[in-house]
Amino acid sequence: MCLALPARIVEIRGDDMAVIELGGVQKECSLALIDDGAVGDYVIVHVGYALTKLDPEEAEKTLQLFAELGDAALAAQ
Repeated sequence: MCLALPARIVEIRGDDMAVIELGGVQKECSLALIDDGAVGDYVIVHVGYALTKLDPEEAEKTLQLFAELGDAALAAQ
C-alpha cells in the first residue's frame, strides 16, 4: 500500500526542489511534477515528489483526520 501525505511548501530551491513541512518535520521534495508551486501551497507528497497541489482547506481536514487516527491508536494501546 502506498501513502501520499499533504505537506506545506516552506521554501523554494533551485532545480525544481523545495523544502516541505509536515508535522514539524522538514525535508526536501521535488516539484518537477507540478506547475507553479509556491511557498505556502499544500502539495500531496509521495516518495519525495510533489504529485499535485491541494486546496488548503482539504489539506487541513486531511491532516486533522491523520492526527485523530494517531490519537485513537495511542488510546487503544
